[in-house]
Amino acid sequence: MGVADGISRAARIASKYFVVWVIAAAGLALVSPTTFVPVLDYVNPLLGIIMLGMGLTLQPADFQRLVERPVDVGIGAITQWLAMPLAAYALYLLFDLPEAVGVGLILVGAAPGGTASNVMTYLGRGDVALSVAITTVTTLAAPIVMPAWTLFILGEAIDVTFMEMFTSIVQIVIIPVVFGFGVRYALDRYSPTAAEIGVDVFPVISVAAIVAIVAGVVGANVDNILTAGALVLAAVVLHNGIGLGAGYGVGRAFGMTTDRVRTTTFEVGLQNSGLAVALAASLFDPAAALIPALFSVWHNVSGPALASYFTWSDDRATSGPVAAD
Repeated sequence: MGVADGISRAARIASKYFVVWVIAAAGLALVSPTTFVPVLDYVNPLLGIIMLGMGLTLQPADFQRLVERPVDVGIGAITQWLAMPLAAYALYLLFDLPEAVGVGLILVGAAPGGTASNVMTYLGRGDVALSVAITTVTTLAAPIVMPAWTLFILGEAIDVTFMEMFTSIVQIVIIPVVFGFGVRYALDRYSPTAAEIGVDVFPVISVAAIVAIVAGVVGANVDNILTAGALVLAAVVLHNGIGLGAGYGVGRAFGMTTDRVRTTTFEVGLQNSGLAVALAASLFDPAAALIPALFSVWHNVSGPALASYFTWSDDRATSGPVAAD
């Protein structure tokens, strides 16, 4: 086995068992919180590395799709921009969450799509090209959308300004993504082999970074988890479910093909919760990072489960009924 094959195999293992690593790290953080709390000092650079990896997956053809398929991309993006923030606000009021915790729920709702939606779209036999296009649009719009929704919903309840959030998102999302895209473009032209290795390496790095961030947030919020755990978890599960349902329903309502309906389902329901964690930890109370961290765990359970259901339903439909002897 060559080096490249070994890297690819490690990347597949890291991605396949991602939720296992996250749950294990969260469990260790509950047992020994002081071990992982210092990770919070490095949330922004860790997320920057994750977004750099996302940039490396982008190619010029991905931006061409925005021109070729503007309607479907717009439907997916607008549904996410409306359904998830409004659902977050409704759950915030319904559960009467503490303000510090509620901020995290709003941040998740206003966050763009993440790479998880692209992966789940692929596993669930959706339209991967459309998924990447929607994720790209919502990510590039994040510096405007996230501060706008957060300040519109919470208003004077928070001390952070629009420009502070805008600047933070540009620094930890837009700049790394653009840089990663530039590196990928150069490598594709001058060293395709290095480009392939880079695309394989960064999923492993991204998994490690997300696991570390989740562990840090859980370690810093042990008391909150023990006192409000069930309520917070219910908010996370319902929020994710509403997003998945909204994406599926809107796709069906607009008459999309099955693969594109699945794409909008994952794009709306699976958020870049790592970005929400980073903003919560750097701009707000540490408790604000609790819901985004739990969302990171949960949507990596619900996403694969739904993708598996989609593929199972496809296989069942193609196999047809078994004839009797």
